[in-house]
Amino acid sequence: MPTDATGPNESEWPTVSLPPDTYALLLHYAQLLKLPPERLAQEALEAFFAEVEKQSMEKGLSGENAETSLSYDEFWDGVDV
Repeated sequence: MPTDATGPNESEWPTVSLPPDTYALLLHYAQLLKLPPERLAQEALEAFFAEVEKQSMEKGLSGENAETSLSYDEFWDGVDV
């Protein structure tokens, strides 16, 4: 969901709880990559959402193609030329 200038203020954002081991890994990789943990989490979530969207589109397209694609023989079956 894209953000816009009319969205909630930062003080109104909900908090997200992470399991301690996940939080420790976030801090570890943020330190390794020299990034703020918030930025690393945001970039990871954006990559995750993009991948889910890609898979969803591929699944939708494959389902659509399965319903509408005909083989050569199916297409020409019964056609007199």
